[in-house]
Amino acid sequence: MYFYAARQPILNRNKELIGYELLFRDGVDNVFPNIDGDEATTRLIEGSQFNFGLEDLTDNKPAYINFTLETLLKGYPTILGKDAIVVEILETIQPGKRLLAIVKDLKGKGYTLALDDYTHQPVWRHFYPFIDIIKIDFLTLDTNNIHDIIADLKQYPHIKLLAEKVETHEMYNLALKLGFDYFQGFFFSKPEMVQSKALPPSEMALAELLYETSSVEINLQKITDVFERDVNLSYKLLRYSNSAAFAKRAEVNTIKQALIILGANEIKKLLSLLFAAQISANKPVELLRLSLTRARFAELLAISHGQFKDTGMAFLTGMMSLMDAILDQSMESVMSKLPLSDEIKAALLKNEGLLAKYLNLVKYYEQANWPAANEMTKELNLGGKVPDAYHEALGWVSEQMQLIVNEK
Repeated sequence: MYFYAARQPILNRNKELIGYELLFRDGVDNVFPNIDGDEATTRLIEGSQFNFGLEDLTDNKPAYINFTLETLLKGYPTILGKDAIVVEILETIQPGKRLLAIVKDLKGKGYTLALDDYTHQPVWRHFYPFIDIIKIDFLTLDTNNIHDIIADLKQYPHIKLLAEKVETHEMYNLALKLGFDYFQGFFFSKPEMVQSKALPPSEMALAELLYETSSVEINLQKITDVFERDVNLSYKLLRYSNSAAFAKRAEVNTIKQALIILGANEIKKLLSLLFAAQISANKPVELLRLSLTRARFAELLAISHGQFKDTGMAFLTGMMSLMDAILDQSMESVMSKLPLSDEIKAALLKNEGLLAKYLNLVKYYEQANWPAANEMTKELNLGGKVPDAYHEALGWVSEQMQLIVNEK
């Protein structure tokens, strides 16, 4: 029996990850809308606590979990630690004395409480002293409604506002201007979300590469592994291999291929240059994490599918899929500077080809778009291998990100 879940990042005004909303899925053939809310919450808690490990799903960040009235009455939030979760009270629950008693009890035990998909009603004012976060759906509420809610909350400055389903730069800017504290949606994968336009590669990765290249005969596989876990290093490698220093432009399908094209001497030159120029800078860590997750997930899909001789093509496609956000440039501009193969560029620019299908399946999982994910899984004939690949990718990325975090 398998446990399936997806996660969606939640960021603060500084674009830092503060937690994940966990999203339930019941196997390969079922989609969330067909699952009873009580059962979904129950199985999500059971699976995250006893099967997969909540800390593995959220990288030790708080998990935002939806709770129905029934699961609240059963005390399910207290199965999980008060610092491990944010209790989201579903919008389908009617405010009343029973719910207020539960809210007071959980607040007294130190839990963080959120009202999900909030629709304003005067009766909710009785709950405000005990509520920490109010989530507002930017796709359903207009600006006037939001202004009314903000005005009503002026007496409760402790309540943080979370804008969810923010899908455009304009919506994100509006939420910022309105004073929202947290953000949830797909806006972070767009160029406007990036705080810094250029990121230094990790010091640890550079040090490891310098050590590996200090030998007379370098270990190409070890060097490839280091490059593949650092998004910015990979980008700089591709840019360098496409520079004027090389007369012949060669199409690149994998990181290893780019390294082979350069050769040992040029690799050492590149690393020396990067190390000398290394400076400290703030890193939008979630973009790095998401980029690596896409890369590994896409690679595992390609391995399972068995249609590519070199599955590193899928890895590189996934890694490059957020480079527009990392560099705050259009994808067209980014691709014009890199010597990637036509197949990879077709996937990233035109959404065409098998690599694009892998990437789309990855994105469906990010968005918890289970109907679309299910259809794509069937089209690729991957069966039950996709959830396992997703979990394996999350575990792999957790290990890589731990290295990055520890070096700060």
